[in-house]
Amino acid sequence: METDNLILEHLRAIRETQDRHSEDLREIKGRLGILEQQYASVSNRLDRMDERVARIEKRLELVET
Repeated sequence: METDNLILEHLRAIRETQDRHSEDLREIKGRLGILEQQYASVSNRLDRMDERVARIEKRLELVET
């Protein structure tokens, strides 16, 4: 009988630990999603700046065409 209670206590502790980790994982995934969006935005802006610099260099004849 005491063994059954001990096993149940351990199972409950494991469940609580899993629940906490599950919440942590959701938060981490959310933050990762935000970082991915920000990276995509920065990458897009850099691509546009690269195109603009290329046009400026071409207009100023700083590069061979």
